[in-house]
Amino acid sequence: MDLINFKVGYKTISLKILDILLTEQFNNNLTILPNENKSFLGVKDYMGVPTPVFDLGILLNGRSTESSNLQTLKQLKDGQKKLMDWFTELEEQLKKAHTTSTIIKYHPTDFENFYINFKTDSDELKKNMSRFNQLFIALQTKIVDLIESLKSHDGQKLISQIDKIKRNELIQLERLFESAIEEITLDYKPIIVFTTKDGTAPHVGLLVDKVEDNIEYKQEDIKPLDKVTSIGFDIDPQTKNMMIGLIKLTDKHSLLIEPSAIFQPVNETSSLVENEQETQPYGLF
Repeated sequence: MDLINFKVGYKTISLKILDILLTEQFNNNLTILPNENKSFLGVKDYMGVPTPVFDLGILLNGRSTESSNLQTLKQLKDGQKKLMDWFTELEEQLKKAHTTSTIIKYHPTDFENFYINFKTDSDELKKNMSRFNQLFIALQTKIVDLIESLKSHDGQKLISQIDKIKRNELIQLERLFESAIEEITLDYKPIIVFTTKDGTAPHVGLLVDKVEDNIEYKQEDIKPLDKVTSIGFDIDPQTKNMMIGLIKLTDKHSLLIEPSAIFQPVNETSSLVENEQETQPYGLF
């Protein structure tokens, strides 16, 4: 059986190709209906069928990828501001120290704590953030050299050295921030995966971050989750109902889900005939 893998936050999920009808880019143009289901985004009139669309990020991760991205952007912009505020203050101290014996504080603990403690689920963003340490150490080394040069009392040389740091180490750090921010804002293009139960009509739409790849699997490759989810986990019954098992990928696992089971009552029996299943409510309204 063939599967297609999708990225949802920090998780990889798999759907059977036969369960997928079509995919389309999410343009935030759904019809909103009153309900208390946090993962329900709205209804799309798809192929003439009003189809409910749900956010898999909220279902599986407890929060939408959009919400996570906004928080990450705030962290990045706050970190960028800390860096620039620190350097502006440092520049003023250096120029003042040229004529006084002011003790210069050149180690910005707040900024260093920012990139050391930065958390993200994105592998690409982690790689990007890992470059901060090397660049920041290079910046500090230049500043230590600059402080030593204050002994020469050469104001023109001091200004020249500060400008050189701005054009090199500082601007590299700025570009690193811009690259990380751009990665989040431009690369996030979620799609709706319209699933089907009969291969013809849409059943539910699932919002995912992006398509990854397709794989083949055998039934014995699926590791069931019934024993794991039966103890020590506070999982919504309907979310638990859709999780079929884990599939081993190269360096991680993918969660195989059954979209037709997501919003069926948990106690619904398999003896229901197809027509009866189609008339089951989605449990929303």
